[in-house]
Amino acid sequence: MSQANATATQRPVAGILWMLAAGLSFVVMTALVKSMGSGMHPTQSAFLRYLLGLVFFVPALGTLIRTRLTGRQWGLFTLRGAIHSAAVMLWFFAMTQIPLAEVTAMNYLTPVYVTIGAALFLGETMAARRITAIIVALIGAMIILRPGFREISPGHLAMLGTTLCMGISYLMVKMLVEEISPVVVVAMMSIFVTIGIAPFAIAVWVTPTLPQLGILFAIASFATGGHYFMTLAMQAAPVAVTQPVTFLQLIWATLLGALVFDEGVDFWVVLGGTLILAAISFITWREAVLKRREITPNPNTPKL
Repeated sequence: MSQANATATQRPVAGILWMLAAGLSFVVMTALVKSMGSGMHPTQSAFLRYLLGLVFFVPALGTLIRTRLTGRQWGLFTLRGAIHSAAVMLWFFAMTQIPLAEVTAMNYLTPVYVTIGAALFLGETMAARRITAIIVALIGAMIILRPGFREISPGHLAMLGTTLCMGISYLMVKMLVEEISPVVVVAMMSIFVTIGIAPFAIAVWVTPTLPQLGILFAIASFATGGHYFMTLAMQAAPVAVTQPVTFLQLIWATLLGALVFDEGVDFWVVLGGTLILAAISFITWREAVLKRREITPNPNTPKL
């Protein structure tokens, strides 16, 4: 499909609604993980979340069996599974250490890593605007962390690792979703991550209680739905359209943290998160403008 045809089939309203649904799903999932506290090792929680989530892909078994993957695609799924496994374990650990709003705000660093990765590994140029936006985003991260003004906890370091791994995983999603059904992409991620985390979960295994299993199943439900909705959003509209919607996650997470978990509203976290998202939104907007120029004919060009 040509770029012009691809643009014509984009559905921006659908993309925004799917990203809105993804954001709500991820915030609820985050709150449920937070509610578990330290009652179970984060690695075991992560493993059970993915294991229980596999039940949602039983209806897709036929699609998975019929899908013929190339060697390259198998390699990408395997590598993505390993990297995403590390991200998930670090994220579950961070959730037990730092407030909801900080986890959500630091999550916004993922697209920054994607931008840097696209320049380093996909040959995309790093124009001055991109570099400036990245610097602004990093300043936002420093405002959240405030090194020298407060202690940087292991939870903050875990979130930095999470966003880096998620950024790499995101780049792979963008490659795979252009070739394979979103259902297959999400299902393969769940299968590979379950396998990847299993050895680490076995090492710290404690028999879970029924209430814990119930919460973990709910986490799996919202997480699986969130990933699927996000994939549909990517497929329906450009990132420049859907990216600003993710800012609502910071607002929802801040409110949940304050109202449900008695976490104070940290002005610096909100400010830092806003700066990061503003930088991301600027990058994606500029990319959309440049892409539109590439596919829009010059009005002075003679018509055939």
